[in-house]
Amino acid sequence: MRLRIEGHTLPGRHCGPGPDFPGVSGIEVAVQRKDRPAELLDPQPGDALTATWTLTCTFTADGELRGPYVHNRLGGRFVYLSWVGSLPGEEGTRMFRRAKLMLADVPSGVLADARRHGVLVGRLALTDAKGNPVCGRVVPPAVEWTAGEPSVA
Repeated sequence: MRLRIEGHTLPGRHCGPGPDFPGVSGIEVAVQRKDRPAELLDPQPGDALTATWTLTCTFTADGELRGPYVHNRLGGRFVYLSWVGSLPGEEGTRMFRRAKLMLADVPSGVLADARRHGVLVGRLALTDAKGNPVCGRVVPPAVEWTAGEPSVA
């Protein structure tokens, strides 16, 4: 089983300061490995046209997705998209924001079709309404879940 995440409308490489935020530059987004916040899969620049990741998963006997990038905490299974960048006055990069793609919100019919076809696709814009990197719980309609072959884009 493959889980493909297709992101579009990325926010750019810089995020300006806010009341309690110094701003960040050199922004990238990646998928965070389960229980390893520093281990990020295929970081993509924040100014890319699109960002995609393909994750290998399995279904449990009770129909839940599992895999090295599928987290399981209170509230259900999910995938983290982690935003990293350089904060003013700091060396290197660090995570400053995360988006949580809730697998519990995949419609049951879509999940059943994905199980048959071997591919579950989540498509989402990676910029929020304020023009910043998307964060927090991401649920439909902000993410569109489909089954079958992923798009080529």
